[in-house]
Amino acid sequence: MTPPATATERRTAPERREQILEAAVTVFAERGYEGASTDVIAHMAGISQPYLFRLFGTKRELIIATVKRCFEDTEALFLRAAKGLEGDAALEAIGAAYIDEIRRSPLKLRAQLQSYAACDDLAIRAVVADGFGSLVRLAERLTGLDSARLSAFFAQGMLLNVLAMMGQMDEPQAWAMRLIEGCAMNDKLGL
Repeated sequence: MTPPATATERRTAPERREQILEAAVTVFAERGYEGASTDVIAHMAGISQPYLFRLFGTKRELIIATVKRCFEDTEALFLRAAKGLEGDAALEAIGAAYIDEIRRSPLKLRAQLQSYAACDDLAIRAVVADGFGSLVRLAERLTGLDSARLSAFFAQGMLLNVLAMMGQMDEPQAWAMRLIEGCAMNDKLGL
């Protein structure tokens, strides 16, 4: 996370937006939509709350920008992982890169899961649906695989998200290990 600017350091509005989004991802991941305080976000970003609202308008718009950022980051991850690959090789590279990312940065995974939980808000629901749809279309374009293979990939990804949130990826209990092994077996079989 970018450290707050010192009193003598001037930042542009786009730089401040980035600081705010970084802070918002952290607060949103930890507290969800309802619990995310714009005061806390502004403090973490080293700005005033009125300036936060000047840049984002409302808390909802800030959270929507945060959710969009999370999906953009995941799209960039997919693109980097699949570069020069196609078919199952591309899909396996995307999956491996994603698992590495959620292990390295569980905060992003928590923010992703909070975005699903915030879908009671119709505006957020639309952004989440668009973002998830973009990931599916991107995976399809990068791999050229059919809907059955893509569906299995995303279903396994959601299962692994849940297991990761329960701390079962690095030190899995026996029941979790069976599921993780099943995901690996499905990948080998091309399911």
